[in-house]
Amino acid sequence: MIPLPDRRKFIASSSMLTLGGLALSSDTSPLPILGKAEHCIFIWLGGGMSQIDSLDPKRLGDPKLKIPGSYYKPIDTSVKGVQVSEHFSKIAPLLDRMTIIRSIHHDVIDEHAAAVNRMHTGRTVSGTVIYPSIGSTVARAIGVTTEEAPAYVLIGYPNITRGPGFLGSKYNYLYLTDTVSGPAGLSRPELITATRQKGREALLTELRKVNKIANKDKSIEDYESALEQSLKLSGPGFTKVFNLAEESGSLRDSYGGEFGQRCLLARRLVERGVRFVEVSHNLNFSNGTGWDVHNQGIEKQHILIQELDQAMAALVRDLDAKKMLEKTLIVISTEFGRPPEFDGGGGRGHQSKTFSVLLAGAGLKHRGAYGETDELSKKPLLDLVSVPDFFATIYASLGIDYAKNFYDGDRPVPLTDSGIPLKVLF
Repeated sequence: MIPLPDRRKFIASSSMLTLGGLALSSDTSPLPILGKAEHCIFIWLGGGMSQIDSLDPKRLGDPKLKIPGSYYKPIDTSVKGVQVSEHFSKIAPLLDRMTIIRSIHHDVIDEHAAAVNRMHTGRTVSGTVIYPSIGSTVARAIGVTTEEAPAYVLIGYPNITRGPGFLGSKYNYLYLTDTVSGPAGLSRPELITATRQKGREALLTELRKVNKIANKDKSIEDYESALEQSLKLSGPGFTKVFNLAEESGSLRDSYGGEFGQRCLLARRLVERGVRFVEVSHNLNFSNGTGWDVHNQGIEKQHILIQELDQAMAALVRDLDAKKMLEKTLIVISTEFGRPPEFDGGGGRGHQSKTFSVLLAGAGLKHRGAYGETDELSKKPLLDLVSVPDFFATIYASLGIDYAKNFYDGDRPVPLTDSGIPLKVLF
């Protein structure tokens, strides 16, 4: 007969095991990876940048002979073993301050709008939740640095995929579509005199009193918040940031044309305190088609790459000279990539199963490139990165706890869909 253990000894030993287990669990629980960047400049290449012709070059192809491969020759960079397209000659010497993520992927292939939503919200389109954009998420998570600057500015056309979703209009963007006119919403129309403006403000004050007495209307609150912010920003203290003429001619020239001037404005905006600036590179299709290079559109694709190359190199050098590169994350993103095969007109179709994005600055441990693709950049082979992982890396760089929840009413919504940051960069 097997003797039963002493009851008191059994309880004591069990308690010790339980406490030991709790201690072990506490000691080994993962802590969030948090960086120290304070701002993000998010460069958006709408249409789908061809990774095999830009940041992940492979062997040369031939559209006439229908031989799959790169459209341009590769060149070496400052990082041994990492090459980029020959048209990235200006960022090639700076690649030690950057990381190309070559193995990012998702499953949205033939629909631009859905893919744009995926790469702006980190999620697939939902019938029950309107997810906030990455810019609005950053605005909500870390807020403004000063009351005299907005948290989020969009240099591009307004779109729901850039918006705040369930977070509400308080975390929406201030937008402009070119660097000459600036944000029209901040300037008072000529027909609205100072007297009429005071009258409007007095009427608004009375409406606010009525709203306080009655049950508060959330839409009125949101409107009041947006109006209050616009009044703060319409003064000379903030609007002067849009005057690029304050910069030297040589610096402006170093950035290049209109897209480059947007990037220069982005630097001025983060310098002024803006947390997140999206800079769109598909407003003016200087090559005729933008990054969506079907058929003959590919023949002038190099113009876009050269514009991006010049502006990106100038931005990195400029931020570095102002001691801001370590606290500013630069992101180059797009909705999907292109396959190595050429279409009937010599261009390329769409590919989402692997493409390239890029991170720079933010004090990260950059390595030139992360992730590997096959011999034609058709599928990822090593260190696969999901869209949630990409978003988690951006949030972590900005010191945002990527594992936390926001709330859509009473419903908890995680910031990412179980994304994990790229630990090697921290």
